[in-house]
Amino acid sequence: MACDITAGRKVPCKDIIGGITRIWFVNFGDMGTVTQSADDEISDMTGTFSAYQYDVKGTSNLEQAINSSRDTGTTFFEQTLTLSLPKLRKEDNKEVKLLSYGRPHIVIEDYNSNFILAGLDYGCEVTGGSIATGAAMGDFSGYSLTMVGSEKKPANYISGATSADPFAGMSSATVTIVVGTNS
Repeated sequence: MACDITAGRKVPCKDIIGGITRIWFVNFGDMGTVTQSADDEISDMTGTFSAYQYDVKGTSNLEQAINSSRDTGTTFFEQTLTLSLPKLRKEDNKEVKLLSYGRPHIVIEDYNSNFILAGLDYGCEVTGGSIATGAAMGDFSGYSLTMVGSEKKPANYISGATSADPFAGMSSATVTIVVGTNS
């Protein structure tokens, strides 16, 4: 049966840390065909597209909620990416507006060198956030965004990804990484 478990799990070593370090936005539908292995890892993709890199620190995080109903026989995974982007800039206002209008695919790199793709089939949408100046000198001044994707599977790991190129293992894709400025 397709829903029978296939492996066990021991208590892992305590050698990991939490948090995400970098994300890449890809406009919805630009990735072409995505190939997945039997264990749901992304092993290749087609297409020519750009991936827009954002470096993140601090309170940015990804959480995936499992939504399963015995009554309806359904299960889906809600992928919630919370971003804190310090410093207000007119260039970022435009990009935040475009992110809010669209539903990009999002590649996330965590501090353990895991690369996962949120919003594979349906994209991720901005569901809330704020643009804040803060009140006191030490307050947060910048953009807070919450992006949510609802998918059939948890966010997929990406085969062959590296910090220099999260699409390095995708031999059938031509990807341009667009790195922002730090002004």
